[in-house]
Amino acid sequence: MNQLRHTILLPVLATLTLGACSPKYNWRESSDNGAHFVVLLPGKPTSATRTVDLDGPKVEMSMIATEIDGTTFAVGTAELADNAAASRALDAMGTALLNNIGGKAIDRAPLPGKTEGFSRTLELDAQGMARGRPLRLVARLASKDRRIYQVLILGDQHAVTEENIETFFSSFKPI
Repeated sequence: MNQLRHTILLPVLATLTLGACSPKYNWRESSDNGAHFVVLLPGKPTSATRTVDLDGPKVEMSMIATEIDGTTFAVGTAELADNAAASRALDAMGTALLNNIGGKAIDRAPLPGKTEGFSRTLELDAQGMARGRPLRLVARLASKDRRIYQVLILGDQHAVTEENIETFFSSFKPI
């Protein structure tokens, strides 16, 4: 009888364990075309480059992103004229991100991942709304010399989990 329990119990436990592993988060290493960084994204990324106004200077920002069930994981990068302009751009990006969702910052411990080597970092954890939907934005904005980085997760406030924040932000490495 005891042997029968183990024979039945082991496959059930294995099935439950495999079922707990969500295939929708298929983490894979990605980078931008210029290889300015590497990061783990939970799905196949798309890329785009667009001109953005950073409260004065207009720059070409390259971004890679993926969306899983309405939650966006994205990394953008651009190069500014000098280190001072890059540092100022972080404030403009932070303000724009908060304004996009009518966001209000919430307190949190520092984001996971290393920040050594950056000239300046700005971290955001905010709640807001878009199209009547409650959202959470978690972002690290950083400058390294003339280059700026925008690393963010944006999605339903309950779908942005600490596990995904840990995996995503810990994996980001500028090159």
